[in-house]
Amino acid sequence: MRIAQVAPLWERVPPPAYGGIELVVGLLTDELVRRGHEVTLFASGDSLSLAKLVSVHPRALRLDSSVKECSIYEMLQLATVYERADEFDIIHSHMGCASLPYAKLVTNATVHTLHGIFTSDNEKMFQYAKNQPFVSISDAQREQRLELNYLATVYNGIDVSSYKFYPQPDEPPYLVFLGRISPEKGTHLAIEIAKKAGWRLKIAGKVDVVDVEYYEKEIKPLIDGKQIEYLGEANHTQKNALMGGAVATLFPITWREPFGLVMVESMASGTPVIAMKLGSTTEVIADGKTGFLCNNIEECVSAIAKVAELNRYTCREYVQNRFSLQAMTDGYEAVYQQILQEKFAYNGHLRSTVSYAI
Repeated sequence: MRIAQVAPLWERVPPPAYGGIELVVGLLTDELVRRGHEVTLFASGDSLSLAKLVSVHPRALRLDSSVKECSIYEMLQLATVYERADEFDIIHSHMGCASLPYAKLVTNATVHTLHGIFTSDNEKMFQYAKNQPFVSISDAQREQRLELNYLATVYNGIDVSSYKFYPQPDEPPYLVFLGRISPEKGTHLAIEIAKKAGWRLKIAGKVDVVDVEYYEKEIKPLIDGKQIEYLGEANHTQKNALMGGAVATLFPITWREPFGLVMVESMASGTPVIAMKLGSTTEVIADGKTGFLCNNIEECVSAIAKVAELNRYTCREYVQNRFSLQAMTDGYEAVYQQILQEKFAYNGHLRSTVSYAI
């Protein structure tokens, strides 16, 4: 099968540190190549892939201060993809609503994996193209009132073998928060939980431009380097060690999380997750087995005392069975086959109709 994978240009594929979408795209692309598909990856020029790489810019836009209009490069990339649409059986976009108007202009099928959330603005574009094929990354992500043409929910997967398993947390004990330092991810709530419980908290993650004020005003003043530590952005090995050595990973989100790859990475390392019961968390965490789902800060604090009762091997096994790279790729291959079968059936019907008319 000839497949185009279209990734955002903001981060490299795979990302050197934080970047959930780019990590998923990189893993999926390489696994599809290993399974014998002919794959072309449209991504930043510094991306690393087993697929053929096509890029309109030599490096991730986040790292290039000379770029002032990121949307220009996004349009250039999508124009390049759809000029070559006839070369592919399937175009798989991870660009959100940006690729929707381009996909409507060609007959080749584009499947869109939605990695983000719906807003009052982007809903207008999704409504415009609601009959195109979509994949959600959790059932909770879906907005049924928009009536989008969902073919499946395919959970994000990871290469579990690339995560070292930690059967015991480190000493002295600590909690960890890993992810974007932002109000949505609840960094301030993680600090509040740790302080109320009297636990050490290690924080790792990037601060996006839009979150600098939040970090400076609400997070930085609480970092004392002793009970509350901020370690900056962590790469894969550092993330694995931080989560694996923790008693629990805190995930006190304040929004409808579409998926939350950190939860899966933590459980793969052997560490249970304490999360707010919002968005996808009910689908990702097995409550009482691989972590705890909580409704408020007080429940999160209480859950810390119960974490020791959970089996860290169970956390690892749960991810292997439910959120592996192989399971994710199987899911997408099934989606591709469904699209091509429907296209073949439609074209066959069209040909027979034309023949009958003649």
